[in-house]
Amino acid sequence: MSVISENIRYIRKQKSLTQEQLAERIGIKRSLLGAYEEARAEPSLTTIITIAKVLEVPVESLIADDLTQPDALKKTLQKDIEGKKLRVLSITVDQDDRENIVLVPQKAAAGYLNGYADPEYVSELPQFHLPFFSNGTYRAFEIKGDSMLPLPSSSIVIGQYVENWKQVKDDATYVLMTKDEGVVYKRVYNHINQKGVFTLVSDNPAYDAYDINAEDLMEIWEAKAYFCTEFPKAQMSVEKLASMVVELQKKVKRK
Repeated sequence: MSVISENIRYIRKQKSLTQEQLAERIGIKRSLLGAYEEARAEPSLTTIITIAKVLEVPVESLIADDLTQPDALKKTLQKDIEGKKLRVLSITVDQDDRENIVLVPQKAAAGYLNGYADPEYVSELPQFHLPFFSNGTYRAFEIKGDSMLPLPSSSIVIGQYVENWKQVKDDATYVLMTKDEGVVYKRVYNHINQKGVFTLVSDNPAYDAYDINAEDLMEIWEAKAYFCTEFPKAQMSVEKLASMVVELQKKVKRK
């Protein structure tokens, strides 16, 4: 048997899935999955990417590593956290071969969860270019909800792709693509080394903080800029506030 066929069968059994259940999640017939597991057929690259996503392992590991060995899956996850394993990141370029910034609108967020690794899907999303974002890979996400106020719903957050998740900085904001929630924008605290989790915190105190396991993440983007159609409301100046304090002190002394 080939490595990939052994890996598919082994991980499927580790997750207590039948061939019928896994085939349904992948979107293929059970007989075809059986052929993959018995090395009677080779899956296409698109199918391999889908299988890796469903089985929650990096594509490169599914293809090349013997994941049936003791602790192999655990070591693979660690390498994935550090960016040492292949992650499929689809990009587009303009006519001058410069990377575009791809926009993921709110209405496309659910689709992005399934198509983020598909070059054809990504190429159909809105794209633009900003000259001051020239180094690195950037993506723009339209956020929703009031959990990150004062940044309002429908703001556009531009994030830079983070390859090594151990480099996520405490108290900085990130766009994260999660398996259960899809695209979320939060303030992050890194506990990967200690507990294997990130703590996600909302700027709006009405929302509770919560932990998310590294294996439940697909992408992390460090927030670098945002665009908003709502202008900030005027705030009380420091000078006016100081004047009010002095006036209050005078009134207290008179009494």
